Amino acid sequence: MTTENAIGRPSVSGFEHVHRYLDKDHGIVAAKILPGEYYVTRENELITTVLGSCVSACIRDRESGIGGMNHFMLPETNADKLSRGSAAVVGNATRYGNYAMEHLINTILSNGGKRKNLEVKVFGGGKIIPTLTDVGTRNIAFVLEYIDAEGLTLLAQDLGDIYPRKVVYFPKTGKVGMKKIQDLHNDNIAQRERQYFNTIKNAPVEGDVELF
Repeated sequence: MTTENAIGRPSVSGFEHVHRYLDKDHGIVAAKILPGEYYVTRENELITTVLGSCVSACIRDRESGIGGMNHFMLPETNADKLSRGSAAVVGNATRYGNYAMEHLINTILSNGGKRKNLEVKVFGGGKIIPTLTDVGTRNIAFVLEYIDAEGLTLLAQDLGDIYPRKVVYFPKTGKVGMKKIQDLHNDNIAQRERQYFNTIKNAPVEGDVELF
């Protein structure tokens, strides 16, 4: 039996492109999402990602256990956009964040979730490269404002600081495990946010797991 056959297809259609594998530590299927991706499942799976200044929202229906995670990053801002002032930057950030949040929520609802049962936990928004614009702060402001405006139930958050985070989410139970990646002081750190995940994906993960 091949690994693909052993794992099976995603329980929610449309996520065949997401990398899934058998997580030996937990004995269940894991889905690893990258910036700009999201994943929703009905099954007892875990979803994992690594965040820098990006933010992930972990959302589930607490009654049915169907849920998922997104990973959104602000659009790159060139000199022309910066010269027009912060309104252009925030506008782009809001549109991208809205896309990530609305698609995740709508997919949960279209697969049996109920809006009144949704609960949210959010992570990320670290300032991982001090010389760059603090896009993490904009991501944090956006996601908290979105949750408040939509009347969603926010159960937990770990946002800001200077460290990237590895997040592991279990939609069936709602539990989240998080570790901070602390060793990033090397010459290979990318100078643009869109490249950060290529340089930190193999960085050591230090410290105890924090549970949310």
